[in-house]
Amino acid sequence: MTDFLTYLTNLFSFDSDHPLLFTQFHFWAFFFIVYTGFCLIVSVGGGTAQMTRARRLWRNGYLFFVSLFFYYKTSGNYVALLIFATVVGYFLGVRFDRLGQREAASGRSTRSRRKALMVAGVVVNLAVLCYFKYAYFFTDIFNTIANAHYSIANAIILPVGISFFTFQNISYIVDVYKGKVRHADNILDFGFYTTFFPQLVAGPIIRADQFIPQLYRPFHLGRRQFGIALFWVMNGLFKKIILSDYLAVSFVDRVFDNPLLYTSFENFAALLVYSLQVYADFSGYTDIAIGVAMLMGFYLPKNFNSPYKATNPAGFWKRWHISLSNWLKDYLYIPLGGNRNGTASSYLILGIMLAVVALMAKTAWVTITVASLIALLALLFLCFPRHRREFATNLNNFDTMLLGGMWHGASFNFITWGALNGLGILVYKNWKRLRPMARMLAIAVLYGVVRILSRQFPCPALNMFEFAFRVIAIAIVVLEHLGMIASGTKYHTAASRLYLVWNTFFCFCFISFTRLFFRSGSNLNPAEANETAWRTATQMVERIGSPWNWHQIPAILDNYAPVFVVFLIGMIIHWLPERFKRRYRLWFAQMPLWLMLLVVVAGVFVVYQFITADLQPFIYFQF
Repeated sequence: MTDFLTYLTNLFSFDSDHPLLFTQFHFWAFFFIVYTGFCLIVSVGGGTAQMTRARRLWRNGYLFFVSLFFYYKTSGNYVALLIFATVVGYFLGVRFDRLGQREAASGRSTRSRRKALMVAGVVVNLAVLCYFKYAYFFTDIFNTIANAHYSIANAIILPVGISFFTFQNISYIVDVYKGKVRHADNILDFGFYTTFFPQLVAGPIIRADQFIPQLYRPFHLGRRQFGIALFWVMNGLFKKIILSDYLAVSFVDRVFDNPLLYTSFENFAALLVYSLQVYADFSGYTDIAIGVAMLMGFYLPKNFNSPYKATNPAGFWKRWHISLSNWLKDYLYIPLGGNRNGTASSYLILGIMLAVVALMAKTAWVTITVASLIALLALLFLCFPRHRREFATNLNNFDTMLLGGMWHGASFNFITWGALNGLGILVYKNWKRLRPMARMLAIAVLYGVVRILSRQFPCPALNMFEFAFRVIAIAIVVLEHLGMIASGTKYHTAASRLYLVWNTFFCFCFISFTRLFFRSGSNLNPAEANETAWRTATQMVERIGSPWNWHQIPAILDNYAPVFVVFLIGMIIHWLPERFKRRYRLWFAQMPLWLMLLVVVAGVFVVYQFITADLQPFIYFQF
């Protein structure tokens, strides 16, 4: 009896060392129990098509409390924070509705009061997020600027998924204020929307207008939908355990933990392999979340669309973490002015960011670079008044990427990562406007400048950029000439496809390079993130920019053969045509149930062979 009570205590208590993860048996046991209860609720009292309002409330309330328990098992007492956010969001929605009714009855405008409530709701959510996520970061900035020595005595533990449910609440408050969606009927329905456990801790970010209407639909799960849902679950497990965890433990983590112990090629390869790892990890979580939600009759938005098929950084961000990209576009980029004009906030955000970077910089060249950038931007703005609208659009794009970087983490590595992505988008937008001869001339000039700088100020970073620009210059000159020669001939299509392959490869390499700063800042205590992450990034640049010993590469490839084989297979599957992927999804979904069960059992057996001794948490849990 004592052992049974101990087991129950452990079952219903929070264990920080063993949170509920999709890759654990405990989660699937939890889901089996939850799903059994769910099926009883939706099936009692008649067919699902005639689901009554009472049964719908029971279903939503049941999943709300189940989701709270799930979050408690991942974050402990921080479940109170989630409840607080839920209560605030719900009562603001109710208040908006009542003020709207009062305005309709009396004819007196309540817009200012509703706007004040909306702003207050957004501020409260952002204040909670900033405290838990950015307290160390802001304290470090203040200490540097004021030459003070304040410290946060008690370690602040970041609640799992706080960025996701905070952004979700903000979208609800803003959308109800604007009248894009009606507020939830009761707090149980709204609580279910806020806390739905499959996507609670790592997204996708579900918008109120996408999900709340689903709360009031009867449960339906067809035969094909069941098969598709099961496919997404298995697909996610394959991505997470076979690709992400294996690549991380066998290669990526080793290199990033101590870059100086590894060769230049190994450091470069670790960046490329990490790009597949982080994609497999995050999209694997999303696939499982989509599958689990679909089994309960709910549909989550698509969050990834083969992002490494993108041919440019702008295209990449339309395919990667789509729910966040759309959220930033609708709630940040457009309010800043979008592609129409710049606002005071547009200039203020960039000015503050650049000033902070200049003040916090540990080296003089960073401060000089930032100061030069500010002077150049001011000069361009003053000298080209006709292009100020275009300038404002570029500025809004750049600010959005900067703040997107900040959303991911409270360190300068994430800001650098966001800035590089923003810069990549701006360069691409202007690059595609150039004619072939102008492109060849531009890349030749850039290569010449970098080559001169690397000779005058020799350092690994400039050596790395010189090599990169040399490869780019050769590729651009060859491809542009081929395009001009083949224009109007039967070889034009072949030349265009060759350019497509190059653009895809180059975009993948660029995104992988920016991930140097993303990975260096991940999985670190915020109190040490800035210094440790920057040191790791610097060491990797130093290694990659040092002379390469090409004779070592065959031995390295042989030594890590399983890693590179898994990486290659993962990339080939990723680059398969979408119509082919859709075909094998439908093939799986239409299998006889007995055959589907055999395939799932075999798949689980294969996945089990790749499970590491210590299960790796999902990367985006920390965001």
